[in-house]
Amino acid sequence: MLSVGAKFPAFNLKGVVSNDINNAFVDLNEKSYAGKWLVVFAWPKDFTFVCPTEIAEFGKLNSEFNDRDTQVLGLSTDSEFVHLAWRQHKEELNSLPFPMLADIKRELSDALGILDPVEGVAQRATFIVDPEGIIRFVMVTDLSVGRNVKEVIRVLDALQTDELCPCNWQKGQDTIKVA
Repeated sequence: MLSVGAKFPAFNLKGVVSNDINNAFVDLNEKSYAGKWLVVFAWPKDFTFVCPTEIAEFGKLNSEFNDRDTQVLGLSTDSEFVHLAWRQHKEELNSLPFPMLADIKRELSDALGILDPVEGVAQRATFIVDPEGIIRFVMVTDLSVGRNVKEVIRVLDALQTDELCPCNWQKGQDTIKVA
């Protein structure tokens, strides 16, 4: 699995950005949000149980990511048509404010090293990528355990200080000053 300090891989994927079949799909790549921080989070499968709780929470907190000049990108190995159907079917996903990337060929998931060896789907992984395309944070949980979106925001805040941040640091608190 790619880790902190590695370059985020190049990709070219379909993203689902609305529920209207006429304008639901856009082509996105690693340059689509040049100069921004990225939070890329992967989930195992659409139409499951833990995944929509996380996706909906990223959606609810999207303005907090926007406030930090950060673009959220969701990712799974399902097709763009499955993503669209899920958005249309699941009320809490209807108006997601970020793209759902379709990694149907599993190329990005494979390049990131997050394909689950047993299930063959993307693991529940989160990457924070800086504006230069360098991975600055990685978290992976078991397929059965949802992540904490507020913790992703806390880590993003800490990374954006470009300073030393102690355990449990929160935005607005003092950072560590080395004498």
